Amino acid sequence: MIAFVKGRIDDISEENVVIDTGGIGYNVKISTGTAASLPGIGEEVKLYTYTCVREDMFSLYGFLTRDDLEIFKKLITVNGIGPKGGLAILSAMSADDLRFAIISGDAAVISKAPGIGKKTAERVILDLKDKISLEDTLIHKEMNQLNVGGGLTDHHARNEAVEALTALGYSATDALHAVKEVQIEDDMDVETILKLALKNMF
Repeated sequence: MIAFVKGRIDDISEENVVIDTGGIGYNVKISTGTAASLPGIGEEVKLYTYTCVREDMFSLYGFLTRDDLEIFKKLITVNGIGPKGGLAILSAMSADDLRFAIISGDAAVISKAPGIGKKTAERVILDLKDKISLEDTLIHKEMNQLNVGGGLTDHHARNEAVEALTALGYSATDALHAVKEVQIEDDMDVETILKLALKNMF
């Protein structure tokens, strides 16, 4: 209904921001991560929004990126996860970390969000696993950009290192972050990348 709200920040808290769009103040619900990333009061901001309309309520939920908005929309399709639960999850982790948790079946990470129990976290994974792909993640896109000069061999070596770390018991999220931090050189093999990535885990 309302695709985005753009205006000056009039007031801000951990859960809400009021945006003045020229005489009209929109109260927009936000995650703690979004709140921490917003500019200060008086500054201009653009939030991509989801409109929730009920018999007794009309609410806007705002996100700094379309990526966050899209994963939020997927979350609230899960039975038992309303807009409040969706915000709670995105307050506890980034959109990419959530995708990696879903892909790797890591219910423990998702259940760390306030009000989200283990069964609900498992339901999130079950319902969204087929709707989430590694190619959708920002980290995956960044890794592809880093691989532009290295070619397919470099890309393959990174992927093998990630798979090796997950086989050792690390979560897909931690493995991808660790491998991403490794500065790949032309003569590096998978074993070398893996050793350097393991150093990044500590």
